[in-house]
Amino acid sequence: MSHCKFEHPRNGSLGFLPKKRCRHGRGKVKSFPKDDPARPPHLTAFIGYKAGSTHILREVEKPGSKLHKKETVEHVTLIETPPMVVVGVVGYIKTPRGLRSLNTIFAEHLSEEVKRKFYKNWSVAKKKAFSKYVKKYTDGKKAIEAEIEALKKHCCVIRVLAHTQIKKTPLIQKKAHLIEIQVNGGSTAAKVDFAYGLFEKQVAVTDLFSVNEMIDTIAITKGFGNQGVIQRWGVTRLPRKTHRGLRKVACIGAWHPARVKWTVPRAGQMGFHHRTEINKKIYKVGKKDDNSHLATTDFDLTEKGITPMGGFAHYGCIKEDYLMIKGAVPGTVKRPITLRRTLLPQTSRTALEEIKLKFIDTASKFGHGRFQTAEEKLKVYGRLKA
Repeated sequence: MSHCKFEHPRNGSLGFLPKKRCRHGRGKVKSFPKDDPARPPHLTAFIGYKAGSTHILREVEKPGSKLHKKETVEHVTLIETPPMVVVGVVGYIKTPRGLRSLNTIFAEHLSEEVKRKFYKNWSVAKKKAFSKYVKKYTDGKKAIEAEIEALKKHCCVIRVLAHTQIKKTPLIQKKAHLIEIQVNGGSTAAKVDFAYGLFEKQVAVTDLFSVNEMIDTIAITKGFGNQGVIQRWGVTRLPRKTHRGLRKVACIGAWHPARVKWTVPRAGQMGFHHRTEINKKIYKVGKKDDNSHLATTDFDLTEKGITPMGGFAHYGCIKEDYLMIKGAVPGTVKRPITLRRTLLPQTSRTALEEIKLKFIDTASKFGHGRFQTAEEKLKVYGRLKA
């Protein structure tokens, strides 16, 4: 603007303070959907691993919109979701200070990848975890049954302990991610029976989510380390001839009070923050060893997998179940993404719109990919020299 401005909106939101590094590398569910006893017992969250992004072509179904019956290209994120294994149940009771856990019951057999979660250094450990706990199952499960009855009698909130099967992903990490997932629906007794019935069983993502459903994603954003005020808060650079640098805040406060207010932009940590993003629409659910796992559509009959040529950059190939979600998801590839059912019933036109994909791009993501399949590339280039 040509004239001098004395007032303007502040730079950066104060609603996300303090901007500091998250203590854990996995998104934590801080609020679960409201319980409805009329519905049958069901789980409310899941964990997947971010594989990468691509784009799709679809026809918009939105009467009244200028895009109605027209094609649009949209960015989508693919999250690999191998089945999770339920290994425990936790019961909570209400107190004047909030919820308090009454007891935790673990399954009889735990895999090595979840036992690693209880050790800091697995290679030098004696690996004795749960060796004494297993004895509770030897005396006819009397101790376990007594604890289950206590949960049914006293608890108001029931959550299962489930871990990912990280060995089924391309990740090098061997330690599984463990999460508490709230059981909603039915009475407390029905919830406990439902949770106990899932012990040592696999839960697929298709048991929780379906196509056209809206979900929330909880994850840790990409970290950028220590950054200055221009990058971190988006403040304006000072004029070129400014003494002692121009990528600064011109005035950080008045003489009195003789301290810097918390609202003033300062340099510091940027990224690796815990963030919850709501209302992400599921465009596709791919099931392993099924036609839904392919990137074939009714309009594009080419038989091709969902993995682009050369694999997803810095991730690899998707071999297990996966979700295709519209838009971006916080965090880098390989990072665990917590997927949660929405807290409120979705009634918007976007939520109710039925998605019909026409084309899914599988060109290489390492550069300007020209070809959708290896056969297509072979037709153009011919056989290359060995």
